Amino acid sequence: MSKTVAVELRRLEHASDLPVPAYETAHAAGMDLMACIPADMELAPGKRAVIPSGFAVALPEGFEAQVRPRSGLAAKHGVTVLNAPGTIDADYRGEIGVILINHGETSFAISRGMRIAQLVVALVARVAWRETDVLTETDRGAGGFGSTGTGKKG
Repeated sequence: MSKTVAVELRRLEHASDLPVPAYETAHAAGMDLMACIPADMELAPGKRAVIPSGFAVALPEGFEAQVRPRSGLAAKHGVTVLNAPGTIDADYRGEIGVILINHGETSFAISRGMRIAQLVVALVARVAWRETDVLTETDRGAGGFGSTGTGKKG
């Protein structure tokens, strides 16, 4: 069962006509962020742009918000969030921006109010490092990228 957390949201003046980010289905993890741009724009192949959302938030201490790609934009057009997931810290109070990049082969049209990314709010664990000379052993050990293979087990 999910927990509801109250988060302050500030609608910026240039977003007066846009709805607040919302969950589109009952079990959605992310809320859609919309493009809060003054006019339609084209994102050329290989180019990136910071797209404003029109909103700022005040996350409670111990939480973060992650800006994540929308799978449909990635699959159909090759458009994704460049720094996915982008992190919004609890002490940031500025406008949420979405860094989109077009990995596709054709220009991608972005219009005002288009759903361009997802926002997922999550708990953050703070780490207290405990320096040691020896780490506990595991089956994997120091095996790095690709060390667990890609084939079927069985």
